[in-house]
Amino acid sequence: EVLLRMHSVGICGSDVHYWQKGRIGDFVVKEPMVLGHEASGTVVKVGSGVTHLKPGDRVAIEPGVPREVDEFCKAGRYNLSPTIFFCATPPDDGNLCRYYKHSASYCYKLPDNVTFEEGALIEPLSVGIHACKRAGVTLGSKVFVSGSGPIGLVNVIVAKMMGAAVVVVTDLSASRLQKAKEVGADFTIQVKNETPQEVASKVESVLGCMPEITVECTGAQACIQAGIYATRSGGTLVLVGLGPEMVTVPIVNAAVREVDIRGIFRYCNTWPVAIALLASKRINIKPLVTHRFPLEKALEAFETTKRGEGVKVMLKCDPTDQNP
Repeated sequence: EVLLRMHSVGICGSDVHYWQKGRIGDFVVKEPMVLGHEASGTVVKVGSGVTHLKPGDRVAIEPGVPREVDEFCKAGRYNLSPTIFFCATPPDDGNLCRYYKHSASYCYKLPDNVTFEEGALIEPLSVGIHACKRAGVTLGSKVFVSGSGPIGLVNVIVAKMMGAAVVVVTDLSASRLQKAKEVGADFTIQVKNETPQEVASKVESVLGCMPEITVECTGAQACIQAGIYATRSGGTLVLVGLGPEMVTVPIVNAAVREVDIRGIFRYCNTWPVAIALLASKRINIKPLVTHRFPLEKALEAFETTKRGEGVKVMLKCDPTDQNP
């Protein structure tokens, strides 16, 4: 293990959800819990067995750590391990604090040209990497990303990086769609009160064809329905956003057109990839951060996220650090 002095911690929708509702699905907050799982910091102390890190190293933290080497770990899909530790998922504490202890092999050294803030953004970026891999995005893919929140945006960035020829994004909010354009979306569609079929045909008309891949990042029933209708026969729909447990969808439409529907659960093996992309400047995720607060103003930061202002709200845990 390593002891870290925390630096930057992003606020995720799930953090706000636990704070407001006290549960997400089967994960119920039963006692006080520290939030935060998008984080970076500086190594202060290392355990006796740790060789790849030393005090002073700047690191990005992967929040999910398997507790045992089970069949999922052996298969390289450790995110599916049923006993995994995960920051800020009850009953496991997160890392929105000044000092934090974490498994050393899930702390990744940041190159000098990657900032702490980018290090913290690797967590949401990882969701995009994992989703686009599961979707099979490749050279020339035509991709529809449903939802333009932080997760929609990282999927746009990663899809373009992986070779997507065109990416179209839908959202209710014009300002969020503007952000999607900023990070590389080719087309945006502001949804008002169209039916799922109407949304699907708008996607087809701006692309000039139906997309082979749809990445659904809202979890809203109507959006999942639109995702099925929009995806080309033989294509893939990846469900990233989580909404209600039971959702009514046109499953027969998907079945008879051989549309593959895939889920994702967090990510695995994404930190090294993300760090390489950031270090080489192949991708730019800095525009995602719109608000910054010191740790003392955490409540204000959470309120800002809850109101849906900006995109990514970042908390600064190190009072000695003056950098943005």
